[in-house]
Amino acid sequence: MSRGGQRTGSGRPKGSGQFGEPTQAIRVPISQVEDVMKVVKAGFYRIPLYQSCVAAGFPSPADSDMERALDLNELLIKNPTATFFVRVSGLSMSKVGIHPNDILVVDRSLPAVHGKIVIAAVNGELTVKRLFKEGKKVQLVAENDAYPPIEITEGIELYIWGVVTSVIHQL
Repeated sequence: MSRGGQRTGSGRPKGSGQFGEPTQAIRVPISQVEDVMKVVKAGFYRIPLYQSCVAAGFPSPADSDMERALDLNELLIKNPTATFFVRVSGLSMSKVGIHPNDILVVDRSLPAVHGKIVIAAVNGELTVKRLFKEGKKVQLVAENDAYPPIEITEGIELYIWGVVTSVIHQL
């Protein structure tokens, strides 16, 4: 008698699930199961995007003004496999609208070039700063005058985790 593998007649008939199509099993780290299930249960919502701009007030709720549905995943995430979120603590980037408890959308696939805001590990400590590169000079610069630039010199370990593409800020 053979063991393991597919057995004739076992399992749910193909296409009979909630979405009416075949399914595929995936492996998820146990520590991430709860978060993955929240996303699966919530689904991906598309929110109405209106054509009219708002100076002050709310757009007319008429369907004729609706341009299309807006998917926040589509708007904020260009490369899902290389994107992660991180929550901010501290005030070092307040001049560019990054505040404590904001959520940053970070893309690991983008090049970390001069002028970009990056998530960096400096000697193992994570920070969000603007990358300054000029010749051999490298600095991580805060956007708050109370914080001095971090000079990256010999002996300082720098690892760029990714480039910040968006800030999610609640009022």
